[in-house]
Amino acid sequence: MWIRQIHCWLSIAFTLAVIANIVAMTMQIQAMWIGFLALVPLIPLLATGLYLFALPYLDRRSGMQREARS
Repeated sequence: MWIRQIHCWLSIAFTLAVIANIVAMTMQIQAMWIGFLALVPLIPLLATGLYLFALPYLDRRSGMQREARS
């Protein structure tokens, strides 16, 4: 499923952004954009994660509706 693939790549991008933020903090670089860099993949990561979380519940509900029609 392509949503899982996107979620996986977004998590890798988020991890790299957090690592870049930690490195910048240890080097005492005061750049605000480095702090916001982690938010770029975090927002779609949240959306895809919520979708993947709700997917089993939505599938179960549609399965119950199919059984009721039969």
